[in-house]
Amino acid sequence: MAAGSGDYQGDESLDRLLAEAGSSLDAAGVRELLAGVLAAPEPEDPAAWMTLVVAEASQPLAAQLRALKALLAPDGAAESAVADQGARLADLRAELAQRGLDGFVVPHADEHQGEYLPPRAERLAWLTGFDGSAGAAVVLGDTAAIFVDGRYTLQVEAQVDGALYSFHHLIEEPPAKWVEENLPTDSKLGYDPWLHTDDQVKRLKAAVEKAGGELVPCAENPIDKVWRDQPPPPLSPVLSQRDDFAGKASAAKRQEMAEALHKAGAEAAVITQPDSIAWLLNVRGGDVSHTPLPLSFALLRDDATTDWFVDRRKLTAGLEAHLGNAVSLRQPDELGPALDELGVAGRRVLADPSTAAAWIFERLADSGAKLVRAADPCQLPKARKNAVELEGTRSAHRRDGAALTRFLAWLAAEAPRRAVNGGISEIEAAEKLQGFRRENEHYRDLSFDTISGAGPNGAIVHYRVTDETNRRLGAGELYLVDSGAQYLDGTTDVTRTIAVGEPTAAMRKHFTLVLKGHIALAAARFPAGTTGSQLDTLARLPLWQAGLDYDHGTGHGVGSYLGVHEGPQRVSKMPNRVGLEPGMIISNEPGYYKTGAYGIRIENLVTVVELPRIEGGERDMLGFETLTLAPIDLSLVEPSLLSAEEIAWLDAYHARVREAIGPEVDDETANWLSEATRPLGG
Repeated sequence: MAAGSGDYQGDESLDRLLAEAGSSLDAAGVRELLAGVLAAPEPEDPAAWMTLVVAEASQPLAAQLRALKALLAPDGAAESAVADQGARLADLRAELAQRGLDGFVVPHADEHQGEYLPPRAERLAWLTGFDGSAGAAVVLGDTAAIFVDGRYTLQVEAQVDGALYSFHHLIEEPPAKWVEENLPTDSKLGYDPWLHTDDQVKRLKAAVEKAGGELVPCAENPIDKVWRDQPPPPLSPVLSQRDDFAGKASAAKRQEMAEALHKAGAEAAVITQPDSIAWLLNVRGGDVSHTPLPLSFALLRDDATTDWFVDRRKLTAGLEAHLGNAVSLRQPDELGPALDELGVAGRRVLADPSTAAAWIFERLADSGAKLVRAADPCQLPKARKNAVELEGTRSAHRRDGAALTRFLAWLAAEAPRRAVNGGISEIEAAEKLQGFRRENEHYRDLSFDTISGAGPNGAIVHYRVTDETNRRLGAGELYLVDSGAQYLDGTTDVTRTIAVGEPTAAMRKHFTLVLKGHIALAAARFPAGTTGSQLDTLARLPLWQAGLDYDHGTGHGVGSYLGVHEGPQRVSKMPNRVGLEPGMIISNEPGYYKTGAYGIRIENLVTVVELPRIEGGERDMLGFETLTLAPIDLSLVEPSLLSAEEIAWLDAYHARVREAIGPEVDDETANWLSEATRPLGG
């Protein structure tokens, strides 16, 4: 029994309170609801779930609901994934053998192909112990392999038993290639069609056939069979996103998307990505960590009517009125029959082969639908922020910059002083920064788990501090903090690298090379149609010239009170055919990582803007407006490595920071900020 659960007065008492409040639920229904609530991330307001029981709970009812939640909550004695890896792998192999399968593919994915998964979908973490946001495993009868990208090479070695799994690079040696080389002839390799896109299945099938095997879809995921305490689907309240934050009513968006369907030659579209649905319907939820998404599916028709397949227990009072009569609410298990209806009618149905589950395509094809394989129609319009969203994100960044500046001023005063007495811990620093952000208007959550890395931990690109790894900020070291927040009017993401005490010459050199790349991208001018892949070299060139590089993308799209990682735009070495357009928000975050010593990253968010035509120029040009406002550590800058133009950019940026942030902070912080943003150019 969890601590604090002793105050629960029993189901009979709760039934009476629920009846008095006019709730449609009884105690049994609340218990069932709580199973899903406890499978969702804990929100900033731990009582927010009560709105799913009654619009406004009386004090006695709220007390009993809190007590019942405490009673049903896990007791905190979490299982050790590392200790159980061998047993779990053996259980999975036994289940595969019973099904006549010789292997199985385990991606880091859910039915929506999301980056951040609800606990129920963390199958890769449950099986292997690896809990990064990108990866996959392939399990065969006598061997197994795990695949991660360059961000997680150190993490996977720390979390996964190397005696059970061989380690591979997700991009350089993807699962399909490994399968082609390692799958025995005549083997049957299983996969869950809900957890792979149509494109992924095609690549995997080709690899299996080259190996002389057969790719077999599994109607039930075998991990779900052996994962005995697998959580249920998450349940968190779904709220409307006000038009004064969204900038456009849902009805107007649906009409525009219907017109896009006409142009694509489709009569309906299956929308599988929760961020697209949240944008389309102007709703927000909390089914996954730090991203305000309600997990659901939608079917948009060419007359702008929409079927929304969502667990109605999530919906808060007033949401149906917000949606209007053109949106029909349906239960999630009605999606398959709805697709069958389209197929029987011979409809032309659009689905995105790069993001929609293969199950969607198989169901449509089997029912006779005419498939239109095309991009999710919501993705580009969602990426092109409207004027209201852009003004909202500018406001959010000013408030966020003030919080980060207060933190940096605190750190500048405390870190050197306390370094001689043990130092500030990574956890303490992250919590202090979150505390400053919590004071901001419209704050709802962090936008991801803060990366708070001191010394060598900063070299782990996606480091996540734990009680076991918690390090203290030592004198003469670098501290990397990558953080952000979710506000009703915008999403932030910013990285700063700070010297604790006096940095070495090597630290200053590496930091300045990263800064040069950051400035080159921030100051870029480019014609319409230019992709982020074409700009990626600008950020890397100073490092390349020194024989250095970094093994992650330079920039990712960012949503408007949505995902901190958003497509389809990005800046990376990976080919990308999506041209950058005005209104898109993207990160600018080159870095350098010296394993075992320190990590350096400088990240601002920028938005694409139209630039005035240069006199004599023949083409209109685009560029970037920097949104993030926070000082860059001048103690790490080596001015001799910067050109006059680069120094001018840095001075102008810091002048903007002083002007915007100075009035938002206390006098002591403002004085520190004035010195921290002093001009380098004299």
